[in-house]
Amino acid sequence: MMLKPVYRVPHPLAGNKVQLTVFDRAAIDTYVPIAFAYPAPAPSNEALKEGLLRAIAPYPHLLGRFAVDGHGRRFLHLNNEGVLVIEVDVPADLADVLATGGGMTPVVAGFYPTVPEESVGAALLQVKLSRYRCGGLLLGVISHHHIADGTAASSFYCAWAAAVREGKDFDVPSPFIDRAATAVPRSTPKLVFDHRSIEFKRSSSQAHAVLPMEKIKNITVHFPAEFIAELKSRVGARCSTFQCLLAHVWKKVTAARGLSPDEFTRVRVAINCRGRASPPVPMDFFGNMVLWAFPRLQVRDLLGLSYGAVVGGIHEAVARIDGEYIQSYVDFGGVADANGEELAATATVGTMLCPDIEVDSWLGFTAHQLDFGTGPPSAFLPWLPVEGMMVFVPSRTAKGSVDLFMALAEDHVAAFNEIRYSLD
Repeated sequence: MMLKPVYRVPHPLAGNKVQLTVFDRAAIDTYVPIAFAYPAPAPSNEALKEGLLRAIAPYPHLLGRFAVDGHGRRFLHLNNEGVLVIEVDVPADLADVLATGGGMTPVVAGFYPTVPEESVGAALLQVKLSRYRCGGLLLGVISHHHIADGTAASSFYCAWAAAVREGKDFDVPSPFIDRAATAVPRSTPKLVFDHRSIEFKRSSSQAHAVLPMEKIKNITVHFPAEFIAELKSRVGARCSTFQCLLAHVWKKVTAARGLSPDEFTRVRVAINCRGRASPPVPMDFFGNMVLWAFPRLQVRDLLGLSYGAVVGGIHEAVARIDGEYIQSYVDFGGVADANGEELAATATVGTMLCPDIEVDSWLGFTAHQLDFGTGPPSAFLPWLPVEGMMVFVPSRTAKGSVDLFMALAEDHVAAFNEIRYSLD
């Protein structure tokens, strides 16, 4: 069914045709699937749908549709066409399904709505409510990445959970949704950095292979708080949980891939630019505002350097994504628009990033923020469609622990699992 909120007065942006920003176009052009498992007693479908209608009213972009203008460029039409919700009953117990659903198996693929082959005209947010005979629920969601980055999408899911948990009296906060305000080029553009080769087109020497989806395995690694504390002690200086874990996983993935010592490997580190822009953009901005830092090392150096040295390299690369870099990128987008140039993200579904990796962090969110009123989810099930892509998430099983979700080529999984906890 298609759900549409009924506005007492039209939304201020109702009917607008919104151009995608240069941040939107840098995001991978696909739907992002994610699922949350809720054991019985789980919230009812009716409560979830009523809460969804209340929560989504301040988010008109999720209710719109992609369309194409006369120049063949995609834009977002805020036409309130609604959200697709699918309801199914599953003759199985949730615990049994989760026990056999590790990795991107056909079972896990069924947790989400089917990703549309063509996004133009399709619902940009789609929900699947799978109710199991035990009373458990799998809440599967796909949303298009050109509408929101991970920070924005997570904020919406938290608002939805609060709307269900708190009931009809809950006042859903309105996010900052002025997309145009996040990408205002200078009157005289100043392109300080080579964004065409950094964020968009690659040279032939940088091109990555494409791997059949069945050869890409999604795996999960749990890092206990004690392991993280030991990692930080080896760094020998103050560092974040994200940076020390990234240094460790970068080392281990590189070793598992068996790369040549002379080869170079880099990490594409997602950076939330909201607070780094000048002037800053409100942290509740709903849309895309991510750029990437690219720490890069030769394989022999990465494997031979101390944890402290690798963390230092990551920190330096991240620090370079500052207000000047962000404004240069916005200016680049303005020049491309003025020239009628189409910009497309470099990564596509099935891309093999090896010898590189890409990482995002959702460590700022907790499972308790996704409590719909019957408790937080018992499992979090993302799907990563690009080999070498990974995300760090707070573990719901133990305070201070972290779960890593990662996509690896199947030929490298066994070797990685053998050394993933090694600190040698």
